[in-house]
Amino acid sequence: MATNPKPHHLLLLLLLSFSNLSLSSISPPSVGPPSVYELLPKFGLPSGLLPDSVKSYSLAEDGSFVVELQKNCYIQFDYLVYYEKKITGMLKYGSISNLRGIQVQRFFLWFDVDEIKVDLPPSDSIYFQVGFINKKLDVDQFKTVHSCSKKVLVPGGRLWNRGVEVLMFD
Repeated sequence: MATNPKPHHLLLLLLLSFSNLSLSSISPPSVGPPSVYELLPKFGLPSGLLPDSVKSYSLAEDGSFVVELQKNCYIQFDYLVYYEKKITGMLKYGSISNLRGIQVQRFFLWFDVDEIKVDLPPSDSIYFQVGFINKKLDVDQFKTVHSCSKKVLVPGGRLWNRGVEVLMFD
């Protein structure tokens, strides 16, 4: 003679079936390398040092890195900063040295930024080394990632495009 299953057995069987289904449908989160914007703070640097157009980057064990942007671009901070499509340097905690691919405009002249560093422990300042000049800037302007601009509007309503002035006519 067959016995009827008890209701609590059916409920247990149903719960086990659903828990197996839900556990099998959950996949572990993919763990890839951090974005360059997540990587910079791990080295004590603000994430907004680079524009939002980073296409890829590589970081070697010795700290040397290469960042590829989608295109050359400008960002206006306290000074106008120009980013080449390829940026290289040495990343260490609190600094980027041997920097190539970032320039700053001062008095209509462009200067290579050789090094970027912050105080340790962190303060409100960041330093751009341009030749033998060390320029202290407010770090807050580099805390958020900024969008790139292909051309930059300068006072007087003119566009400035890397050494070539383009006049806008109204």
